[in-house]
Amino acid sequence: MWKRSGHQPKIKAEDGPLAGQFEVLGSVPEPAIPHPLELSELESFSVFEDIRLHIREMGAQLVKKVNAIFQLDITKNGKIILQWTIDLKNGSGDMYLGPARLPADTVFTIPEPVFMELVLGKMNPQKAFLAGKFKVSGKVLLSQKLERVFKDWAKF
Repeated sequence: MWKRSGHQPKIKAEDGPLAGQFEVLGSVPEPAIPHPLELSELESFSVFEDIRLHIREMGAQLVKKVNAIFQLDITKNGKIILQWTIDLKNGSGDMYLGPARLPADTVFTIPEPVFMELVLGKMNPQKAFLAGKFKVSGKVLLSQKLERVFKDWAKF
């Protein structure tokens, strides 16, 4: 084993920065997520709440079937107004407000009206994607598994 004898630290207390030498950094920018009171005004919010309850009930079964993390970026006028993460890869599944805590396998960027039409079954997801109504990045084929989750939820 290595043995050190007579080790003395090379840094002395007076070697630190002098007063006024620190750079003051700006505050951390706030996320694009609306204030909680504004969330209830979004059409999609109640849908996400229902899906979250479904995932809490059926999560363990869904994790076995899906094994993926999805991030949904809901947009309005081209800006992200809401982010939801559906984690069907870890534990018994989870759905939470905000960006994915672990790297998402698939990220959807969807305008809110398009999202509502998709979950209500008024629009075919494949046709909407091919028509450029929303964007998908990451593992695109996993989106079919998420579609099944939404179809299962719609049965309830």
